[in-house]
Amino acid sequence: MLLFPFYYCIVFLMQFFSSSIARTTKLFLKLEDFFWKEYEPLNGVRLPYSIIGNELMLLKILAATANYDMPAHIENLECKRCVVVGNSNAIKNTSLGNTINKYDVVIRLNNAPIRGYEEDVGNKTTIRIFYPESASPDPGLNNEADTLMVMVPFKSRDLRWLKEILYDEKRVRKDFSNPPTLIWLVDSSKVRVLDPHFMHQTANKMLHIPYPPKKGRRYFHPTTGLLAVFVALNYCDVVHLAGFGYPPRKDLKQPIHYFGQHTMKAMMHSPHDIGREGQALKRLEEIGAVMYLHPHL
Repeated sequence: MLLFPFYYCIVFLMQFFSSSIARTTKLFLKLEDFFWKEYEPLNGVRLPYSIIGNELMLLKILAATANYDMPAHIENLECKRCVVVGNSNAIKNTSLGNTINKYDVVIRLNNAPIRGYEEDVGNKTTIRIFYPESASPDPGLNNEADTLMVMVPFKSRDLRWLKEILYDEKRVRKDFSNPPTLIWLVDSSKVRVLDPHFMHQTANKMLHIPYPPKKGRRYFHPTTGLLAVFVALNYCDVVHLAGFGYPPRKDLKQPIHYFGQHTMKAMMHSPHDIGREGQALKRLEEIGAVMYLHPHL
């Protein structure tokens, strides 16, 4: 079930990347991108789709982290088998924990807890994708010591927060609608910054969301979950999903996550187009680019 023959590593994602999407396994921004070769952001576009206007902030952040790659024991694998563990309530009572722990790469999202949920979600974490508002004060509580903490910069103040943390500067929280933590107990060598290319491609190629939005139209951006799926499709040879799937919109009392108290009512004014994302995941499943580990809606 889990250990696919190497043959599948060659052909599994072929249909997905035979379209206009170009696959890249370079996930994180590097310091040398700014010194030794030209970094080509999208013309006139800022975060979350490009770095224009934030170059100096990024230089300071990347100088403080010093590491920009995946660990060698993963990078050197001939076939990278990955699972993206979403936060959906669909993973509850699945007993998938041991299965999830056997993958080469386990990608988790935001501040989703592990402690107390190990039977369903496992306890291995290779990558945790987050943004400042979803950072836990002590990542060690729900991550391993070698977990890569990969920040998705949505706005300039996200980078400012990370710089203040890394250089132990005075924190400024007033510009955030949901103030992020003032203390983040993380090893700087495990911090990475996701290349905005992946956010742009997720929105543009997977969701076909125009940017900038048409006048008078609501602006949507991808969820961290769908972004993580696109990252996995680029980096991994086999991509499986667990913890994805929203309840029907009409049932506003249904819980969204396997943890916490949020229900579908909280999604009424969401900046995410969950209907469109559901269709994108369904297309990926139909062409064999991803496979779910449990039944889903």
